[in-house]
Amino acid sequence: MSVFSFLRPPRLGFRKVPTNPWIIGLTVVAIVLVLALVIGLLVYFLVLDQKPHYYQTSFRIPSIEYSNELEAAHSEVKARITDQVDNIFKKSSLEGKYMNSHVIKFRPSTDGLKADVLLKFQFASSVNENTIKMMAENILHQNLKDGTQSLELDGSSPHLQVMNTVQAEHLINNGCGLGIDPSFLTERIANGGTISQRGSWPWQASLQVDRYHICGASLISDQWLLTAAHCFNNNKNPRRWTATFGTTLSPALMRRNIQSIIIHENYASHKHEDDIAVVLLSTPVTFSENVRTACLPEATFEALPHSNVVVTGWGAFKASGQIPNKLREAKVEIISNDVCNRIDVYGGAVSSGMICAGYLSGKIDACEGDSGGPLVIPNNRLWYIIGIVSWGIDCGKENKPGLYTKVTRYRDWIKSKTNL
Repeated sequence: MSVFSFLRPPRLGFRKVPTNPWIIGLTVVAIVLVLALVIGLLVYFLVLDQKPHYYQTSFRIPSIEYSNELEAAHSEVKARITDQVDNIFKKSSLEGKYMNSHVIKFRPSTDGLKADVLLKFQFASSVNENTIKMMAENILHQNLKDGTQSLELDGSSPHLQVMNTVQAEHLINNGCGLGIDPSFLTERIANGGTISQRGSWPWQASLQVDRYHICGASLISDQWLLTAAHCFNNNKNPRRWTATFGTTLSPALMRRNIQSIIIHENYASHKHEDDIAVVLLSTPVTFSENVRTACLPEATFEALPHSNVVVTGWGAFKASGQIPNKLREAKVEIISNDVCNRIDVYGGAVSSGMICAGYLSGKIDACEGDSGGPLVIPNNRLWYIIGIVSWGIDCGKENKPGLYTKVTRYRDWIKSKTNL
């Protein structure tokens, strides 16, 4: 036997390393964290970093003459213009960035109608705003230059103008009655009601003394509120009052000081007649999707019995109950004054300047803290304020529905004080 016969070549292979569960766990956690970070960055840059950008331009419509009816929120001409602009951009290279358009104003012209339009785009902050502006100008020019469309570029202002977001949204949202889809009419208040979603009732305001909610009110212009006179029985000093907006009392979305309080000249605290007041804000509000006005009805408008209407407010769930922090909404029905004046209901106490609304079966009603707030009705997809929460016996009591100041009865008075 050779002296080297006992020497064997080393075995090829890897040494088995004992596995440690903690190392595996830490490795998995590290991989998950890295993936979460990557996904988070992608979401931020693709979604969260997307911000609205607005450009204003003007179009000429040669076949139409100017009239006041064109300014209506849902006018056919507005719809036609926005549809045409939508079609242009949604078939263009800016399809992924274009959001929508809004006609903000019509103007008469010697050669047709002029429409001022806001174009809304959404893109990341890394994208140059002026680059999008030039692309949009070229797209409009290419699509409208041959004169085959009903729209034409306004020769006096052929270029787009950049507009800041706050100013643009103020212009977009200055129309009245723009809130929740009127097909959505929900439960009511004294029974617990339903919490209102953000932007559903953007005209609702809270009137407060020393930041404590006293009454509701309705925004009817960028500087005027409509409310009940009895809200000021204990304090008429405007410097003590503030108005807040938004669906929560705290934190408030917006706050304004009060400049003046105008109470109906014939109101007396020992009666329920003429329970109406208007309040002037010290500075105008800035309109947005969450702060807008309710429409005022014409004096001739009449809500028929059994019509579905909505009352909103921060009122208590029951008499002497606690005020909720979140705005609530409730569907009630118009009840004829004849029914409400029955002996077993209000026995003749309901006048022609009042609206009776609720249910004779009780349970659902406005309550303490809802005073001064709006009773609204939908008409042509817009919300009109027809009543102001005024008085009633108890909250949600059988045969004792709520009573509201009839806004149409005081339409001329409102106009005399606010010019609205």
